[in-house]
Amino acid sequence: MTRKIDARGMACPQPVILAKKAIETNDAVTILVDNATAVENIRRMAKHTGCSADILDRNDGVIEIRLARVGGTKSAGTLQDEQPLAGPVSDAKAGPLVVAISDNRMGRGDDELGEILIRSFIHTLLELNPQPDTMIFYNAGAKLTIGDSSVIDDLQQLAEKGVEILICGTCANFFGIKDHIGVGTISNMYDIADIMARAGRLVRP
Repeated sequence: MTRKIDARGMACPQPVILAKKAIETNDAVTILVDNATAVENIRRMAKHTGCSADILDRNDGVIEIRLARVGGTKSAGTLQDEQPLAGPVSDAKAGPLVVAISDNRMGRGDDELGEILIRSFIHTLLELNPQPDTMIFYNAGAKLTIGDSSVIDDLQQLAEKGVEILICGTCANFFGIKDHIGVGTISNMYDIADIMARAGRLVRP
């Protein structure tokens, strides 16, 4: 039986996340989307995991993607495409995976777009395998850890999964948010520098 998912109107990366989860437990999945970005993301995910992907444009603004697991499929345990998130994936013994976030936006340019991108990036970390060992928040990035942050739910889930979340204490004091931290531990620059120096892989979005 084919699982059917309606992902119309959903922002990136939600459609590909739903598709990935569904194809992990079903032999066939049909997902409805309404934008080219979702189509391309799901197509690449299917290629990476060894699934077939038949794409049908229904000419009513809806695109139907039919995914099917085929013999010898690779595990759908990661959203990473052919290229990993940050350079070649090394043996876990080489050191921990550390994500260091220095702003409450991602990239330069439009602030509103930057806020959307950082939310999307952090949400996607929930689906990556392996997940980060440690996440460090400094400068304006510390603002993402306060209780009413737009990403607080995702950060709390990451913490529950064992991701260590550290916040620069100097930054928290500077922005006056030390008493409003909703997740993680207040740290110091010595510990932050030490963790970053020992990282096997360091990702800075």
